[in-house]
Amino acid sequence: MNLIFLGPPGVGKGTHAKQLSKLLDIPQISTGDMLRASIKAGTPLGMKAKEFIDKGALVPDQVVIDMVKERIKEVDCAKGFILDGFPRTVPQAQALSEFTKIDAVVDLVARESVIMANLSGRRVCRDCAATYHIRRLNGATKCASCGGDLIHRVDDQIDTIKHRLEVYRVQTEPLITFYRDAGLLLEVVVESGIDEDFLLVRKALEL
Repeated sequence: MNLIFLGPPGVGKGTHAKQLSKLLDIPQISTGDMLRASIKAGTPLGMKAKEFIDKGALVPDQVVIDMVKERIKEVDCAKGFILDGFPRTVPQAQALSEFTKIDAVVDLVARESVIMANLSGRRVCRDCAATYHIRRLNGATKCASCGGDLIHRVDDQIDTIKHRLEVYRVQTEPLITFYRDAGLLLEVVVESGIDEDFLLVRKALEL
């Protein structure tokens, strides 16, 4: 099963994609992780991407598209994959359709107030990048995994969150329309707990 997960920052996209990855035994492919891995491995595409990143520029669509194309040819994608963070635009979606078939696009949605609470309460370990939420920390300020300090990232502060949500809306609404028109979009409202929301994701996919 070849899937795409869409959803604004803070909606739980990565969390649910990881859960589904384990359930179906198919890889979750995050373009951010893929870029970092390609750069670390020193692949030709990774080095090309690094040139743009080092200049503070966005990595061009074609470089990311070529990375995805290479990644889904790997043996762990034989039964399918979950794309998380790609495509972001209609041109990327059109390019993707030229070299692979997508079975469904899961669009995770929640009210802005829910997303704001999810993100503004997030804390990240300075050392190992493990993620927590103040709802479950019970006042703890250290990472349970490595003992590092938990920090409140700029990305997770109110003004930055509002900007990120606006960028997402402008960039992604045409993509949602594109996949709805293609008959592939499954909209799932995720405003409960992680377990309850994941059951809704499974129900939408008939799993």
